[in-house]
Amino acid sequence: MTSEDGPGYRSTPPRRALALARNTWRGLTSMRTALILLFLLAVAAMPGAMLPQRSLNEPKVQQYISQHGWWGELLDQLGFFTVYSSVWFSAIYLLLMVSLVGCLVPRSVEYLRSMRARPVLTPRNLARLPHHAGGTVTSSADDVLAAARSRLRGWRKTEHDEGDGRRSISAEKGYLRETGNLIFHFAILALIISFALGKMYTYEGQVIVHADGSQFCNSGIYAYDSFQPGLRIDGTELTPFCVKVNHFTPTYTPLGQPLRYTADIEYSSGADLTSGTWRPYQLEVNEPLRTVGDRVYLLGHGFSPVFTVTFPNGETRTQTTQWQPVDPTTLLSSGATKFDPPGISDPEKRRNKQLAVTGLFAPTAAFSGKILTSAGPVLTQPAVAVDIMRGDLGLDSGRGQSIFSIDRSMVAKGALERVERENLRLGQSVTLDDGTKVRFDGVQRWVSLQVSHDPTQVWVLGFAVSMLVGLVLSLLVKRRRVWVRVAPATGGEAGGRTVVEVGGLARTDQAGYGDEFENTAADLLDQDTRSS
Repeated sequence: MTSEDGPGYRSTPPRRALALARNTWRGLTSMRTALILLFLLAVAAMPGAMLPQRSLNEPKVQQYISQHGWWGELLDQLGFFTVYSSVWFSAIYLLLMVSLVGCLVPRSVEYLRSMRARPVLTPRNLARLPHHAGGTVTSSADDVLAAARSRLRGWRKTEHDEGDGRRSISAEKGYLRETGNLIFHFAILALIISFALGKMYTYEGQVIVHADGSQFCNSGIYAYDSFQPGLRIDGTELTPFCVKVNHFTPTYTPLGQPLRYTADIEYSSGADLTSGTWRPYQLEVNEPLRTVGDRVYLLGHGFSPVFTVTFPNGETRTQTTQWQPVDPTTLLSSGATKFDPPGISDPEKRRNKQLAVTGLFAPTAAFSGKILTSAGPVLTQPAVAVDIMRGDLGLDSGRGQSIFSIDRSMVAKGALERVERENLRLGQSVTLDDGTKVRFDGVQRWVSLQVSHDPTQVWVLGFAVSMLVGLVLSLLVKRRRVWVRVAPATGGEAGGRTVVEVGGLARTDQAGYGDEFENTAADLLDQDTRSS
């Protein structure tokens, strides 16, 4: 039965529904529920960190599903590869926000009321309190109360005239404990909201830029190799700025271990874009360029072999295409440099004469027979082991194609065939059966940059610091009360003497208040105590 049950009370479906809703709301807005939901949110976020996510790497998700069979398909159906946009994660997120708001609003109202309220009246029997001391002193009641006011400076105090010559002071301290508690929980709520807004208005993109003075401009999503927009970002209103990569310098130990990566860049943003001003900056790993609210990170680097193809008609084409490192230790790289033949107007004939130079690149070549490997990441003796493919590369098919590889489906159906295989050092060439000559001309470096935009990062940092401050206050500040009662001595103790009683109560179970109370009582009772 509820508190409303009694004589004449009749339970009806609307009343039962109202009672269920009221009890559900009370349970949802309790601090215990908020803490449980916060724990569940942390647990729910773990799959997002442990499993590949579609928004970041779709091919890796498909690879995981194919490798794990029914288990991978089950995880996919349950949304474990789209954790942060899944229904169950959003439900926990929203319930936590509702719980925090419903819990904090009444607590804040109660806190404001308690801050405006006067300290409670002095209990009739101070001897029943956990902390108590008393005695008779030679000082007058006014002197004792003046000493109490001085000793309790900084406490919230109120004085009472209890009659029969008895007067008392009620004092309370430690309101910052509840203040810290509220700061902590409001900061959690604000942090959650900041993360949500950040997911809506953030964007992040990666792009590869040659370190030869090439430029990248943050003009739209098509300027990137990969781009992850927030929910409210369509890629048409990105913060405008440009970066020019002039040079890249890696530093290694004698054993080939990387010590430092440095990219000498120039950037132009804001008013500099109008005036054409470029400002120098030395970009290093974990030391991003910060400009107009965006951050530009140096992620990695690699090599771009330079190939020149001389076609049978004498025309030449030179291509510099980045190849992808397959060994992060030695920077052995693989890739594909693709060519369209010149002077052929017939689309069918032109597609059948396309060339691709594919294979491996080694910055420090080491051969085991005819097998090429790399002895280290330092660019000292570059070489390539290439397969030269001729035929239809599938560039006109309308399908997207990786710059690092050829379309293997064209090889499978015989539209693209290998016509030569050769190992080439710098300056060497190979001649095909139709007289086409392919020469390995040089090497250029490229760097991988990441542009990150998060308008709420400062707010997230501020609320995280606020959480820490609130937590420290709630843990270190003690809520306690002290009462001091003075009365004229009677009977044999009369003669200008004053009976003093001091009582104390700790509102929180923390060690240390006993010593504070004893020091306060000793100061008020002085050393002239005759009984206690």
